[in-house]
Amino acid sequence: QVQLVESGGGLVQAGGSLRLSCAASGRSFSSYDLGWFRQAPGKEREFVSSITRTGGITYYADSVKGRFTISRDNAKSTVYLQMNSLKPEDTAVYLCARRRIDFHTRLPNMYDNWGQGTQVTVSS
Repeated sequence: QVQLVESGGGLVQAGGSLRLSCAASGRSFSSYDLGWFRQAPGKEREFVSSITRTGGITYYADSVKGRFTISRDNAKSTVYLQMNSLKPEDTAVYLCARRRIDFHTRLPNMYDNWGQGTQVTVSS
């Protein structure tokens, strides 16, 4: 079983930066791919970024490309999401999850072991 715990959220002004962390415990961290999603009030869960088990391949939503960077440290069993040039529309709960299949997908139902999420609020 895999447990994921997100941290690093907070309140930041537009144009600012935050770094989110997702710490894993349980099954070997380096054996699975991971994704970040976000969910704003009244909206569906939205794909943000994903990374393969070795960190060699990353994917991003068009809305965050060039501003967000995903990375992972397998020795620390942690995946990160560096968020720069934040905008008010980035405000949401950010969640990490393990991808259940071996190829890229943006579909939330192809991910499991969801963390509890961390709130990111960007003020204008």
